[in-house]
Amino acid sequence: MNAANPKRFYETAEAVEAEGRYAIALDGKPVRTPAGRPLAMPGAALAAAVAQEWAAQDETIDRETMPLTRLVCTALDLVPARRAEIVAEVAAYAETDLVCYRTDQPPALARRQTAAWEPLVAWAAARYGAPLAATRSITPIAQAPEALEALREAVATEDDFALAGLSLVTRSFGSLVIALAMREGRLDAEAAADASLVDERYQLERWGDDAELASRCTRVARDAADAECLFCLLPA
Repeated sequence: MNAANPKRFYETAEAVEAEGRYAIALDGKPVRTPAGRPLAMPGAALAAAVAQEWAAQDETIDRETMPLTRLVCTALDLVPARRAEIVAEVAAYAETDLVCYRTDQPPALARRQTAAWEPLVAWAAARYGAPLAATRSITPIAQAPEALEALREAVATEDDFALAGLSLVTRSFGSLVIALAMREGRLDAEAAADASLVDERYQLERWGDDAELASRCTRVARDAADAECLFCLLPA
């Protein structure tokens, strides 16, 4: 897939089994990632969904309409080469996780933050043995090393495909806790996006239209939906 959107050059796109994995074939020829690897994945359901993205293209191939293909390419090309670095980057979000930094003013926003985030902090403590401290100051607080290590281990146990999706939403949400809650099925994509956008939604309600905030809300919701689709299609 080149930098510019190329013209569609194939008639058919299908998922085919190949050496215990599922690849994508265009007119019977295998698709390769930008790095030249076969576009192959571990499950038939995911491969079928990726093949559908290719089949749905019109005269040109538009990457923006192919989120699963992009995530699979990330999992194949980027994650294996940078796995330790990506795990560290994703896990580091727990050090200053969104759900741990709250406000006291205005009270209405403070109540929304507490209602959305406190159950997730409690869930992370129970699920991973990772109690995180919360603050109403903008000054960074140190989290317990044991809690951070427990969350890092949760990230490190993910396979390359799940890690690609987890990395996407952790960065988008600004919260590892919310991303893990979605990965584990504690939140669906809509609820996860809502939890990460408490502040933005409050500001939009209070001050009205803001193109930048609205664009961020749209992007976060899209990232959440794309990652949730990937998670749901991965083999159990």
